[in-house]
Amino acid sequence: MSATSALQSRQKAAIPQGIATKTLYAARAENAEIWDVDGKRYIDFAAGIAVLNTGHRHPAVLRAVSEQAEAFTHTCFHVAPYESYIRLAERLNALTPGQFPKKTLLVTTGAEAVENAIKIARRATGRSAIIAFGGAFHGRTMMGMALTGKVVPYKKGFGPFPAEVYHAPFPKTFHGVDPAKAMEGLRQLFLNDVDPSRVAAIIVEPVQGEGGFYIAPAEFLRELRALCDQYGILLIADEIQTGIARTGRMFAIDHAGVVPDLITMAKGLAGGFPLAAVTGRADIMDAADPGGLGGTYGGSPIGVAAANAVLDVVDGENLSERAMQIGDLMRERLEDVARRNSLSCIGEVRNLGAMVAIEFVKNRDPRQPDSAVTSAIIAKAQEKGLILLSCGIDANIIRILAPLTIPLEQVEEGLTIFEAALAEVTASDSVALPA
Repeated sequence: MSATSALQSRQKAAIPQGIATKTLYAARAENAEIWDVDGKRYIDFAAGIAVLNTGHRHPAVLRAVSEQAEAFTHTCFHVAPYESYIRLAERLNALTPGQFPKKTLLVTTGAEAVENAIKIARRATGRSAIIAFGGAFHGRTMMGMALTGKVVPYKKGFGPFPAEVYHAPFPKTFHGVDPAKAMEGLRQLFLNDVDPSRVAAIIVEPVQGEGGFYIAPAEFLRELRALCDQYGILLIADEIQTGIARTGRMFAIDHAGVVPDLITMAKGLAGGFPLAAVTGRADIMDAADPGGLGGTYGGSPIGVAAANAVLDVVDGENLSERAMQIGDLMRERLEDVARRNSLSCIGEVRNLGAMVAIEFVKNRDPRQPDSAVTSAIIAKAQEKGLILLSCGIDANIIRILAPLTIPLEQVEEGLTIFEAALAEVTASDSVALPA
């Protein structure tokens, strides 16, 4: 029995099936490569779901963590605060959009950041309703699930959810929902379901992550900002997957020139160590009374040290520029593949920086998502040594989130593996598509 097979058996016996995983078990990793317990090498096009923007085991991050561990690993910021937390907050206050005083809360996970952003928005406005979008993903906690716009597998059987959460359509041009239609959906929501004077905040991903890497057009985000200003609603940008240089800017909303009131971030912030943040207007962030925010592990010294190092790497290695270079390379090659695809299974290739997606449909028809071909390509690619992820309401989209430090020759190698997997899958009788 292989080491992988043995671990699969142990996992099945010891771990709930609700924790879905791939069938490879990591033994070691370096930058954009992973080796499993049987010694097989993989190109990593997942980066821990956009966590490892700086790659596996970046030397600067490891050095910072090691130095912090020599000093102390935990005091609880509420009990004995430390300078590095304050320094990171100062840096995030400066890096986030908006020329006004800001403050930052550090927590542990993306879902926790979202929960706290909602708490802060409700306390600051005295209102209770929240608007999110169809296809959104904001976490697996109760409020996170309520905000998430995808039922299976995230919400099915877990309700009831917190009240006064509403969903509006997200702009998806490939599916015929342009910014005008999306804004009309919000107006209809105000007419049919909730008085805008009761809405504390609208939370939006500038690029939907789990929802399918659909990119919010700049005009939509600008109109959303204007709508919030009109009704005194706070705008929350969920940058948990899009932030920290992933899209070619420090934050994806920077592409639109829109300034939110609050920003949530996590994933790429600390290079693989658990850390998340909420940054926002100082007067809004100060709305909660002392003791109303925080947590035992929030802003752990190890995570904070890693995050300060990550910000140094992003700046010192020009990772925003690197994200654009990687994204352009991937998009051009994938669009060429799509043009050569005689079976018409690639409906659209889209990207913002190094957030890259390929949507699979039957006969290029957006109304016919093809999850079977998607899952088959991902499985075949893994057999050949490439890690890919799916996403989308219909699980018919492959998302690519390679580390921003990946060598370009490994980008090419990974894309070659993808092409080979695509060719084999679409040639198979079991998933053949009409010409």
